[in-house]
Amino acid sequence: MPVKIASEWLNSCSGCEIAILNLGETLLDLLPELTFVHIPVLMDHKYYGQLGDKDEINIPEAKVGLLSGGIRNEEHLEVASEMRKKCKVLIALGTCATHGGIPAMINSYSNEELFDRYYSTEGTDSGGQVPCNGVPKLLDRCYAVDEHIKVDIYLPGCPPHPDHIGAALFALLKDKNPEFPFRSVCDTCPAIRKGKGDVNEIKRFVTTPDFDPEEPLDKMQCLLEQGYLCSGPVTRAGCAGNNGDAPRCISARVPCRGCYGPVKQNGNQMLDMLNALVSNGIDISQLPERESLLRFSGAHNKLVCKKGSF
Repeated sequence: MPVKIASEWLNSCSGCEIAILNLGETLLDLLPELTFVHIPVLMDHKYYGQLGDKDEINIPEAKVGLLSGGIRNEEHLEVASEMRKKCKVLIALGTCATHGGIPAMINSYSNEELFDRYYSTEGTDSGGQVPCNGVPKLLDRCYAVDEHIKVDIYLPGCPPHPDHIGAALFALLKDKNPEFPFRSVCDTCPAIRKGKGDVNEIKRFVTTPDFDPEEPLDKMQCLLEQGYLCSGPVTRAGCAGNNGDAPRCISARVPCRGCYGPVKQNGNQMLDMLNALVSNGIDISQLPERESLLRFSGAHNKLVCKKGSF
């Protein structure tokens, strides 16, 4: 009998759902073993019944739940709680779900500051009201999924690589827990590391790193050692999938931006990155601001509101 799958998206962009479609031929192999009972991005299934005649939200029971996006408003929290109630195994899919993702950068500001900035600008008519009719009430900040409900499996990434989604589903079909190594991007990067860089200042990425485009990546010196702010030491590997390729951004000679979140689930990318910069002889006082080091992992109270910071 096919395994029932339920999928939901919360405070997210649908990139994780596109990653599911990007399984390609692997998805064709999986489909005979799966039955999607709820996946709003692909099929019409109303929360309150197809005719809207129900009083409470209802998601069908499923063995596996895929939940993308963080929790930002009361509707997200209600949907996440219903998914936890109806799914035996719940997967936090993508870095927004596992660590807050880009949306959690708002955690540096209060809701009042947010509304003032976007609904009370110089061009706004006086007396205007913040939209509230039919709009779910915001929570005080953006939460990762596991701050409100229990998560069984974490699949970070912005979005997660299809290889990992497929591996997780194949493992669950066999009643096994998927296992992924906790390695950093640096552990999978072939760039040359000499131990310390030749510079002690942070370079903006408006200049070109030192590399020969005709030579392979293993001939290029580490971008961090060249002085560029590369988050490879503090970011979980995975963006290249299971085929052993080099990290995607670094393959394009672009520093890692940290989209897979910390190497370990409870890691702090900002603190770990500051240590990595110091160990490479780089003066961290040159950083214009430090919050961007948590651009993908600002939930779990890593980013906190500072009044008047806009």
